[in-house]
Amino acid sequence: MKKRRKEVKKKRGFFKEIYNDIWNYLRELKIFILIILLLFFIFVLIGFAVPAPDMLQEMILDYIHKILEQTQGLSFFELVSFIFLNNTKSAFLGMVFGIFFGIFPVIVTLVNGYFLGYVSYLSVKAGGIISLISLLPHGIFELPAIFISLGMGLKLGGVVFNKNPKKSFKLLFINSIKVFVFLIIPLLIIAAIIESFLIFFS
Repeated sequence: MKKRRKEVKKKRGFFKEIYNDIWNYLRELKIFILIILLLFFIFVLIGFAVPAPDMLQEMILDYIHKILEQTQGLSFFELVSFIFLNNTKSAFLGMVFGIFFGIFPVIVTLVNGYFLGYVSYLSVKAGGIISLISLLPHGIFELPAIFISLGMGLKLGGVVFNKNPKKSFKLLFINSIKVFVFLIIPLLIIAAIIESFLIFFS
């Protein structure tokens, strides 16, 4: 019994330390996440207010149709898996490819912002402003996870300007992996379940 209690305490101590590190790192990331947020919402507004060129409209609509085809006929758990893997891949690449001077996270932010803005425009055009409310549950957990990942990618991209880039990169990368495993992945699992539920049972 005592041995079991010690093991439980060790586990609690481990997770307490991990989440303490994560919280401290998130405070360091604050400015980078804010930059990502600002760029994202600027391009959401652009996507919503500025008419997209015909070629771009076709690309966006083709992408939407492709996703619909890939998810058609999937069971609830298959849909959860599909959404989770897609989002996890995007979040991870947005973080890791940030090492190239933070260019990739910025591009991903602008593209996703514009895409969401244009989809919101289509939604309002089809069902009125009230239709935007139906889009909100899809992003409650997913968007914060993506913003944090892209913020980490942006911070990794600035490591070349540090006094000791190699040492700084190692520390930042370890912290980023901790955040990804213990915060981003749980958020994306919850997001995938909610999104699948809304799609599957609508």
